[in-house]
Amino acid sequence: MTVVEPTQRSLPDPPCVVVMGVSGTGKTTTARLLARRLGVPFADADDLHPRANIDKMASGIPLDDRDREPWLVAVGDWLRARDAEGTGGVMACSALKRRYRDLLRTAAPDTYFLLLTADREELLARLTGRTGHFMPAALLDSQLAALEPLQPGERGVALHGSRNAGHAVEVAMRSLREHAAERRPGR
Repeated sequence: MTVVEPTQRSLPDPPCVVVMGVSGTGKTTTARLLARRLGVPFADADDLHPRANIDKMASGIPLDDRDREPWLVAVGDWLRARDAEGTGGVMACSALKRRYRDLLRTAAPDTYFLLLTADREELLARLTGRTGHFMPAALLDSQLAALEPLQPGERGVALHGSRNAGHAVEVAMRSLREHAAERRPGR
């Protein structure tokens, strides 16, 4: 598993954040930068997939909910551990459907979601130009079809991913500060 050690905390209560979206939106790059900025651990959910899931996707076969469930449990376990330790953490994870995010919130109830989006053409260009990743561009349409944007009652913010990761981190930081202020007692 890829882990980036934190540098310095920038919020009083380190949050658990999932940087989410379909493949090619820049989740990993943005999540790494956000974790550094927050001073919290980083992990990539791709590293938690069982071998069978990786083989299935590499063959061009989309995962179904049965394939995803143990993987999402592992992602939730990581978030729960960071929450329990009080370290917070940032996870890059597709978290495409509301019920997947609900499962992650069951593990770590205050998890905050940063949804990155981009136009299909841009995503396709990014995926076809990417090397060394098991997710083929042929599965993009199945991910786009499965994506359920953040819904009312879900803590988080959506951001079009065509901007650079630094901009996404700045937007996420502002949103996280607002979220933290709303959670403080006496407000």
